Amino acid sequence: NRRDIDALLEELDPEVEWHDVFHQMLGGEASVYRGHDGVRELFQARYEVLAELHGEYSDIRDLDDQLVGIGQIRTRGEGSGAVTESALAVVVDFKNGKAIRVRTYLDPKEALEAAGLEE
Repeated sequence: NRRDIDALLEELDPEVEWHDVFHQMLGGEASVYRGHDGVRELFQARYEVLAELHGEYSDIRDLDDQLVGIGQIRTRGEGSGAVTESALAVVVDFKNGKAIRVRTYLDPKEALEAAGLEE
């Protein structure tokens, strides 16, 4: 939410795999970004088109080497001012204290299933 990519990268393994559904929110395909350069590219592209990008997680489940977050995302277009709000869920896999894989979902149920959990 602070748009601090460098702080985010400090929490990610240099070889992180980020499976992103943001483009699906806008009617496109899900994408995979690899490594710090890929994650930087992902967020810089978002910041070019969005005046606001705010995620909030109301349910966070710590599963030792995995974390599941369920919440909402709100965006506002830079040029259009159009606002979108959507459910958002994330499953993050950790190794040696760093995120090695991040998977985002528009359906919280899919995230729970991916983590081997039920609602």
